[in-house]
Amino acid sequence: MNLPAPTPVPHDRRWLALAVLCLGVLMIVLDTTVVNVALPSIRADLHFGETDLAWVVNAYMLTFGGFLLLGGRLGDLYGHRRLFLLGIALFTLASLACGLSGTRTALVVARGVQGLGGAVVTAVALSLIMNLFTTPGDRAKAMGVYGFVCSGGGSLGALLGGALTGALSWHWVFLINLPIGVAVLLCSRRLLPALRVELAHRHLDAAGAVTVTVALLLAVYAVVNGNAAGWLSPRTLGLLGLAAAAFAAFLAVEARVRAPLVPLGLFRSRNLAIANAVGVLWAAAMFAWFFLSALYLQLVLGYAPLQVGLAFVPANLIMAAFSLGLSARMVMRFGIRLPLAVGLLLAALGLALFAGAPVDGHFATDVLPAMLLLGLGAGMAFNPVLLAAMGDVPPQESGLASGIVNTSFMMGGALGLAVLASLAAARSDHLLAAGSAQALALVGGYRAAFLVGALFAGVAALLGGGLLRPRPHAESSPESLPPQVAEES
Repeated sequence: MNLPAPTPVPHDRRWLALAVLCLGVLMIVLDTTVVNVALPSIRADLHFGETDLAWVVNAYMLTFGGFLLLGGRLGDLYGHRRLFLLGIALFTLASLACGLSGTRTALVVARGVQGLGGAVVTAVALSLIMNLFTTPGDRAKAMGVYGFVCSGGGSLGALLGGALTGALSWHWVFLINLPIGVAVLLCSRRLLPALRVELAHRHLDAAGAVTVTVALLLAVYAVVNGNAAGWLSPRTLGLLGLAAAAFAAFLAVEARVRAPLVPLGLFRSRNLAIANAVGVLWAAAMFAWFFLSALYLQLVLGYAPLQVGLAFVPANLIMAAFSLGLSARMVMRFGIRLPLAVGLLLAALGLALFAGAPVDGHFATDVLPAMLLLGLGAGMAFNPVLLAAMGDVPPQESGLASGIVNTSFMMGGALGLAVLASLAAARSDHLLAAGSAQALALVGGYRAAFLVGALFAGVAALLGGGLLRPRPHAESSPESLPPQVAEES
């Protein structure tokens, strides 16, 4: 049944539309961390084993990472708003299934469907923001809000997960999504634009879609299980080899097909290519910050889960200040290169400070300074890297570009976390074998990983500051953009 499409969003209601978009994205971001706190309760209630329990997280990551690129392209072909609504509906229904799950299999399958819905929402959200906000100033402010939701949502998830699990049960870390999802669906029908760019064709490159999705699924599966299976094990190497072969087949298809899923010429945009390289490195560094610093606070300093969440509050407040205003002003004043480079250098310095944290560390002297630098760096850099990746892309390919940049962040974060966690574990095992105490061995492993994370952030700063093309600061008018004439139904 075709429903009448709402009219385009009036100028003064764009910020309400942004709030609805960000609420939907926040639901997705929260779900990546809120479940972690509930894992012990899920394990006890559903009788998961150690290996099986990892699939509560891995099933979500597998489908989320595997379908980002396809979700973005489907948004370009069939309407960003339509795909956003579909993704929110799918995620909300899957959340209900997760909350009502009474068996291990039901929960893992529902988590996989959640990841699929989350991938679609994440892939098209940036495109909707780019279409809502056409002038550089407003676009920078909107991207700042989106950046704050993405960067601050993880810490909020840890606090919310602990509160819901402690006060109610683990089921509610999923069921809490129901009222949010319904509200987003209802508001989206009224506020989100139902317009899309008129294309010469609506043909989906099925061969390209299958090969790239298989490549991403295999790569994510190999990465998320790399630590358990061993990075040099036949299974891990075989999966990575199959992923590489599928990706090679994808490139061959895209070079020959008439209407490719991913036009390879898109990567002639230097800003898009460099921004995605920066995104991979930066995500690896940021995942190291969240994961390793939380382990240091819990396992070395003895913090409770709620204390760990509170330890991230100062950094989140700084990210909020930058994301909700300061970052946009810096971009309009200095462009994208300088704030990006300075922000990533500050993040590198914060990770280097964490590398010096001792066994008997104190929050005020050994944790807070690094947290403040990392919050400052993340707040400055997130907005510019998104603008660099999306700013030069034509509207008819904005969903694809959004899928690409989100895939870069996801793959960079997953691979970086896996590599750095393996490095930390190997260093700790070496120190334990040499006779070091448990706490000293843990700190030694974290130090090695933090230093490599700082190196990732430093290289990203050099790439972004040295190779991104400067963009003009002048405001562009909506009339300068390609017309959007085809209504969704």
